[in-house]
Amino acid sequence: MMPFLLLFNRQGKLRLQKWFIPTSEREKKKVIRDMVMLVLSRPQRTCNFVQWKDLKIVFKRYASLYFCAGVEDSDNELLALEVLHRYVELLDKYFGNTMEEYMSKPAY
Repeated sequence: MMPFLLLFNRQGKLRLQKWFIPTSEREKKKVIRDMVMLVLSRPQRTCNFVQWKDLKIVFKRYASLYFCAGVEDSDNELLALEVLHRYVELLDKYFGNTMEEYMSKPAY
C-alpha cells in the first residue's frame, strides 16, 4: 500500500500531493517537510530507496521534479519505482512534457 505520493522541485517547493490514507493536516506538513529534507539532502548517485520510520521511501528525479512515494516495508520497492515511472509517462503523454512549468500552472 502506498500512503502518499509527493512531487516537489529541487528547491523543495511542493507541486503535487496525494494521500491514500486519512492523515491530519499537521501530520501531512511534517511528512512533507521530512521527505523534502531527506530526498534533497541525498547525493545524486545514491540509491533511490530510503528507510524512514516504518516505511520505505521510493523517489526518482525527472528533470527538475522529484517524484516521491511512501510504501510499506513489506512492499516491493522496484515495483513502486516502476509505478512512479508509469505515472511520469502518463503525465508526459497528457501534458506533452513533464516539466515543472506544467505542474505549477493552475488547471482550468
